[in-house]
Amino acid sequence: MSLARARRSESGFNYWPGFVDALSTLVLSIVFLLSVFLVVQFFLSQEVTGKDKALEQLNARIAQLNDLLSLEKLGKISLDDQVSQLRAGLAVAESERDRIRGLYEGLAGAGNDAAGRANELNKALDSEKSVSARALAQIEVLNQQISALRRQLAALEDALNASEKRDKESQNKIADLGSRLNVALAQRVQELSRYRSEFFGRLRAILGNRPDIRIVGDRFVFQSEVFFDTGQAVLLPEGRAELDNVATALTDLDKQIPSEIAWVLRVDGHTDVRPINSPVFKSNWELSSARAISVVQYLVSLGVAPQRLVAAGFAEFQPLDTAQTEDAYKRNRRIELKLTER
Repeated sequence: MSLARARRSESGFNYWPGFVDALSTLVLSIVFLLSVFLVVQFFLSQEVTGKDKALEQLNARIAQLNDLLSLEKLGKISLDDQVSQLRAGLAVAESERDRIRGLYEGLAGAGNDAAGRANELNKALDSEKSVSARALAQIEVLNQQISALRRQLAALEDALNASEKRDKESQNKIADLGSRLNVALAQRVQELSRYRSEFFGRLRAILGNRPDIRIVGDRFVFQSEVFFDTGQAVLLPEGRAELDNVATALTDLDKQIPSEIAWVLRVDGHTDVRPINSPVFKSNWELSSARAISVVQYLVSLGVAPQRLVAAGFAEFQPLDTAQTEDAYKRNRRIELKLTER
């Protein structure tokens, strides 16, 4: 019986050692693949972690840049554009990071193509590093621009302060000159008022208390009939006699008034409201002006300095009496003498 068993064992084939070898080889292959997968997974995790830190640093730098940009007033539009570009680049980087994270999360079920995905991640990481380098370069440029803008702002503030100081000094000088000028003008007006009163008093004494010659305010008023016929501008003899007295008073007054007082005697011609249309005068403007000029010319012929005389025509537009009566018309037809400043 033992002999039969020995014969059967010699004649049969033993498969067990080959099966054990194959199984061991398979187990080693699986262990090797798992080791490769774990190593790749470790390096990818390190790369993603480093990239996240770089992105956080970039976000921090951009936040600092935004704080600086909020303090700057000049160049805001161009800086905002550059910050927008940086934000767009950051958005692209974040989207790329999300994509890489998606790839990383999908590695658990994609062990067969781990090498291909590792290459893709390396390329993405290189691209991310390039984006980060460009962002840092742009941040440096922006920092330089901000420094230049700050220097320009400081220069502008210094110039503005200097200008405000000069303006304040000028305003003080102007105010001082204005007060001095007002004082000087007030003194001149007082002096001229004194000479005007003296002139009118002397004329009143010379001409007497005639009803057709009176003082109204600061003016000496002659009725036109003293000098002219109706509708005429030629001086009458009796009018010339009255102007002789006026010229004498003016000549004496010119010797008394200081030369620095710029005074003139203004001769104003006035008519009544009734229109005129004669061959010589087409309107009351022409008649009133011609009468004033006749008086001025006669005073010049008597030796009165022409630079001290002014002729003005007011026609019917400055009436003393607005009534529509003969007495009102007579009052309004007049020659006025006013001693005033030039």
